[in-house]
Amino acid sequence: MKKKLGIGLLIFAIMGALIVSNLGTLEYLVMGAVTEKVKFQVEGNTAIMTGVIDKSAIQSVKALIANNPEVKTIVMKNVPGSMDDESNLVASRLVREAGLNTFVPADGMIASGGTDFFCAGVNRSIEAGAEIGVHSWAGDGVSNANLLPRDNPEHQKYLDYYLEMGIPTDFYWFTIQAAPAESIHNMSTEELIEYKLVSTVN
Repeated sequence: MKKKLGIGLLIFAIMGALIVSNLGTLEYLVMGAVTEKVKFQVEGNTAIMTGVIDKSAIQSVKALIANNPEVKTIVMKNVPGSMDDESNLVASRLVREAGLNTFVPADGMIASGGTDFFCAGVNRSIEAGAEIGVHSWAGDGVSNANLLPRDNPEHQKYLDYYLEMGIPTDFYWFTIQAAPAESIHNMSTEELIEYKLVSTVN
């Protein structure tokens, strides 16, 4: 079941972004449209992560953990989102179970399901200049999760996940209010610290 903005919707969303001339949104959508599925490149004790998270991410993370015990940190270089949120949450929990850290470098960009994956790090850090994007989800007849009542069960899987990762549930409500599914909100340093995604920005 797709929840975050899928690749199939990106062309329509890009057209909308051009109309409103939101350069940050357009950059995010274009990067998402051309990025391949997620992959990891091991370099010493780090694994460079790029691509869109889909169902294959579960096996990719399992292989990374099993075959590279020296890896301690996943460096998220360009992870613009997920096409399959359920698989994303499974893969993210594997990262936490393995005790791995997550890091976004100064020239890195993560958004949507990529931001959810980042939350799985035992220790999470970013460099100044990194882009951390959030927005509401849409799919299965829901145009904007922010329009659902707060007691709707569709919210629960995300609330449970953030609690497991030590992220306040207020973060979930923030994400679905920050921008609609066809747009993106890049979090400020203050927001990142407020919602405990990081403690400091280097």
